Amino acid sequence: MQRLLILTHAFLLLFVWLGISPAFADQRATAIVKAAIDYWRDESSCSVSKMTIHRRYWQRTMVMRVWTKGMKNSLVRVIAPKKDKGNANLISNDKMWAFSPKTRRIIKIPSSMMNQSWMGSDFSNNDVAKADHLLKYYTHTLKRIQRHQGRKVYVIEAVPFEYAPVVWGKEVVKIRADYLLLEHAFYDQDHRLVKKMVTKKIKFMGGKRIVAKQRMQKVNRPNEWTEIVVKKAKFKINVPRSTFTQSNLRNPRLRRCR
Repeated sequence: MQRLLILTHAFLLLFVWLGISPAFADQRATAIVKAAIDYWRDESSCSVSKMTIHRRYWQRTMVMRVWTKGMKNSLVRVIAPKKDKGNANLISNDKMWAFSPKTRRIIKIPSSMMNQSWMGSDFSNNDVAKADHLLKYYTHTLKRIQRHQGRKVYVIEAVPFEYAPVVWGKEVVKIRADYLLLEHAFYDQDHRLVKKMVTKKIKFMGGKRIVAKQRMQKVNRPNEWTEIVVKKAKFKINVPRSTFTQSNLRNPRLRRCR
């Protein structure tokens, strides 16, 4: 009897790992997506990143400090160059606000503007604000397994629920076995590729291996792209909840990564 139970368990595992059973495969794919998001966001974080926006005839660079806490709270503040310093975004519970030091005004970004460019980059406001939407509003299917630097890479297709508040027809992510996101592709409602984010560099930083350089590029604009390079990062740090308030957005009290 015990031998029969062991064999039955082995066959169930075989179905999961080969993708023969859709129900098991979908659960596994969702678990991988969640693990990747949890790994990057961690309990809390503070990082300094350089964002380069490249266009055919010009290029501009900004340096930003970013605080996060859980899935729902983020604060992004530009610290260089001088002309952009102080511009900031607060993301809390899927809502987004922007602050301009020139006008001293806080503006709530309406849903009609969430698909517009974030800070003039190839990222949209939605890309920045919706940290967990890939989990909340999509079903996941493990399509195939590849390899990268000797590690397994899971290629997962995410298709939105019928009435999900999202703009994409589907998204495809490539997640390495150590939960690093290697690629994120965005498709329109006709399942045509619109843009793709690709990991260019992986580094050990803040006590763990992280994606240190990513490039977002639209397929119809081969000479244009946006790169984000993480210069330093800390995880599992004390970030007060007051960091993610409109008061702190206008009058910053936390200026450095602790």
